[in-house]
Formats: sequence, structure tokens, C-alpha cells
Amino acid sequence: MPSRGNPPPARRDARRNRERLLECARSAFADQGAQAALDGIAREAGLVVGTLYRHFPTRLDLLCAVLEPKLRHVIAEVEAASGLEDPWEAFRGLLETLCAAQAGDRAFGDFLARRFPGDDRTDAVHGEICALAQQVLERAQASGAVRPDVTGADLFLMLWASSRVAEATREVAPSMWQRHVYVALDGFRAANRLDLHEPAWDAEQLHSAMAEQARA
Repeated sequence: MPSRGNPPPARRDARRNRERLLECARSAFADQGAQAALDGIAREAGLVVGTLYRHFPTRLDLLCAVLEPKLRHVIAEVEAASGLEDPWEAFRGLLETLCAAQAGDRAFGDFLARRFPGDDRTDAVHGEICALAQQVLERAQASGAVRPDVTGADLFLMLWASSRVAEATREVAPSMWQRHVYVALDGFRAANRLDLHEPAWDAEQLHSAMAEQARA
């Protein structure tokens, strides 16, 4: 029986194949989004698509494996921003962190914009991000820095918009999304605000829209 420190060749090959698939998927998803062709990913890895499915039975399994390290890192950054003493700086840090994470990574933007009903893994991550965002928003509103009629749904709609700006401008002006974020941040300020005539979405409406994105 081989020792634990010296796995048999077949196991080493399987691990190497998995890492190669993740490497190629990470590049393809970032460039093409969550709907990148799986057979193309397998081909780029020098493997047949059946090998991909042995390691990752569904597209969502592969997407979660690719994004998991980045999601953990982003959540840690959001937690750090939420701990800033100034409520406005915490709010700004939240939005800048999330917008920066999706700029240049179409799959990450797709993930933030979608819900995958029935999948506990993605529900847990979305729930964690939403809870942190709501906490930061409410603290900024309580301080008088952010307008009181803004909701968590408004923040995620802003993320969608920023994602599209980043995607449309990445070849000619890859940092243009930062200008858009600062313009949007000024719109969230409580001072000298315009009345919002369109009612905000509630949580159910936002969830439905995100689920529809996943079906698209």
C-alpha cells in the first residue's frame, strides 16, 4: 500500500488534470463569463470533456471551484471595509471592493448578478455578501451619510451596471468602471438628493431577477 506522502501515479495524474482544468476554466470564465464552453475548456487543458465531467459533474460545480478562493478573499476585504470607523468610508469601500472584483472577471460579475435556486453553496455566499452589504448600508444611513431611501437591492443593481460598464470598456479603457463607481457613489449621498419616483425592489423581486439571470 503506498504511503500517504507518495500517492500512486493515477492519483497524481487525476490531481494534475483537475488543477489544469481549473487553470483553463479560470481563464475562460474570466474572459467569456459563466457560460464559457466546457468542451473548449477541456480542449485547452489537453483533455477530453468526459474528464472534465468526472471532476466537475455540472457547470456550477466547476464555476464554484474556480471562484471559491476569490470569493473568500473578497468577503474578507468587504469585512475589513465594514470595520472602518467612518461609515461613509465603509460604504465606499464596500462598493469599490465588489466592483473591482468583477472588473475584468466576467464570471465573477455573472455570479454576483445571479441566484441559483436550490444550490446551498451559492445561497450561502450570496447570503453572506448581502448581510455584510446591508450592515454597511444601514450604518451609513444611520450616520446621515447615505440617503435613507436606498435599499440593498439598489446596491446590487448598481453592481450590475458597473459590471456592464467594465465589460463594454475593458478593451479601450479598462479602468473606466472606476469613474462610473464614483459618479454612482455621489448619487448615494444623502445631501442635496433628488426624489426617487420609482419604488425600490424588495428582496423577493431582486431574488427573482437574479434567478432569471441564471436561466438566461
